Amino acid sequence: MTQVEAARQKRTHLSALIILVLIPGVLALSILLFNNRFYMPLSIIILGLIMAPFFMVFEKRRPKAREIVLLAVMSALTVVIHLFFHVILPIQAGTAVIIIAGISLGPEAGFLIGALSRFVCNFFMGQGAWTPWQMFCWGILGFLAGFAFNLNKDEEVKSRNFTVVMGPLLAVIVAELAAYISFLLIPGTEQGFVSWRLYAFGAAGLLAGVLLQRKRLPADGLTIALFAFFTSFIIYGGIMNFASMVTGMSYAGAEEISMATLRSMYISGAPYDLVHAVSSAVFSFFLGETLINKLERVKIKYGIYKR
Repeated sequence: MTQVEAARQKRTHLSALIILVLIPGVLALSILLFNNRFYMPLSIIILGLIMAPFFMVFEKRRPKAREIVLLAVMSALTVVIHLFFHVILPIQAGTAVIIIAGISLGPEAGFLIGALSRFVCNFFMGQGAWTPWQMFCWGILGFLAGFAFNLNKDEEVKSRNFTVVMGPLLAVIVAELAAYISFLLIPGTEQGFVSWRLYAFGAAGLLAGVLLQRKRLPADGLTIALFAFFTSFIIYGGIMNFASMVTGMSYAGAEEISMATLRSMYISGAPYDLVHAVSSAVFSFFLGETLINKLERVKIKYGIYKR
């Protein structure tokens, strides 16, 4: 293993620790100890945590101003595009831009751009106890995109390799079939299949597929669109539906935390999650490759973000 590969592996392990352990732990403490208060300091703490793996890119050298500028420009572009379409059309374009940024700039930068962009967006769309959760969701989409896609120009990546693309897709399909079978065998008190099983099993299958094809997915419009659809619906929707339950408990008249409440959140949130997923997939399909090519030209011209 070369020194560059060892440093990349070190950043990936630290990023996974922060995303899977530290940030969820901070969110849990905010619920248990502070009852969803102090969400602004919590948002700043999350930003501080996600900066650690990103700045490890500059462990052996000083960061160039152009690298920080590109990060700031992508965050600003995400905010502007998201706010524009939020007002004009019901298209979640910001989610697509986060995924594109993660593919082109890497998982660490993708997570940072996602969390920072959501933090700034909510100054216009409304801050609240939901802000840290939205920051985490956008960030993890950028991280997973950088983790899954490969921008190398070899033939396997340039072409739409059916075997490579179908790996994560089949993993999600198999997971959803397992969810449906579990519903038939152990229905519990649920009245339908669309509930927590749809999201939980789907997330497990999606993460398994991403790990299976790590750094192998081709960055073409169709593959990016499929990735945007499944991650927006399963990951973003699954986390935010849960967040709606736990952040709403501090309001008067809110339902108590229970499986029945969680089930109702997932059922009522599924239509919105579907619209979110479809709109981000459509945006990714038509503009994903174009934006990635532009970012690649900037990276080559200025010699930045060599992963």
